[in-house]
Amino acid sequence: MAHRIDGRKLGRATDHRIALFRNLVTDLLRHERIITTEAKAREVKGLAEKMITLGKKGDLHARRQALAFVYDRAIVEKLFDNLGPRYAGRAGGYSRMVKIGPRMGDGARMAQLELLGEEA
Repeated sequence: MAHRIDGRKLGRATDHRIALFRNLVTDLLRHERIITTEAKAREVKGLAEKMITLGKKGDLHARRQALAFVYDRAIVEKLFDNLGPRYAGRAGGYSRMVKIGPRMGDGARMAQLELLGEEA
């Protein structure tokens, strides 16, 4: 039985999978929009929203937690200086996943993961 098992393995070893998620979250925060497979987008969405929540907190402990996960210091600065204040009035739901159809090569289901603007 697989009770209380959460997350997808995506056919990767644990360290590879964690590195993949860290890269995708870093790129999402950098570009505010990424295109990836639907399964990866579903996994990354929650991690990215946790990083934005840390950016909203804005204290030193939250900054260090974000630096432990996000690869680029400049992205952490953007997270705390721009994205945190942008979503200060929102109680979650900072991103949107839009399904965009199958990939040409292998037919994998693709999705676009994007951060929402300050309106809405």
